Amino acid sequence: MRKFTRGWKPKNQFQTKRNDKPKEMSGLTVIVRNNDVNKAIRVLKKKMLNEGIMKEMRDRSDGYKKPSERKRIAKKAGAKRWQKKVKEMEARGEW
Repeated sequence: MRKFTRGWKPKNQFQTKRNDKPKEMSGLTVIVRNNDVNKAIRVLKKKMLNEGIMKEMRDRSDGYKKPSERKRIAKKAGAKRWQKKVKEMEARGEW
């Protein structure tokens, strides 16, 4: 009889690794309750809007942009964010 050494595994078709752990959901997930798909779609759109996925999809579908154009767009977006921040601070009375 052969003595089994450490690390030796029989090479047969029945010995395979199985990953029986449940897979975790990644990314955006929406649960459909009571077969109300319309509400689930609204919730999904809202989540995508908050994450900025819709904007990113629109930007990618436009095609190639020159680096100077990318810089101009980024600068414009930064100015818009700053104006929004100033407006919110004025509403709170911090500005």
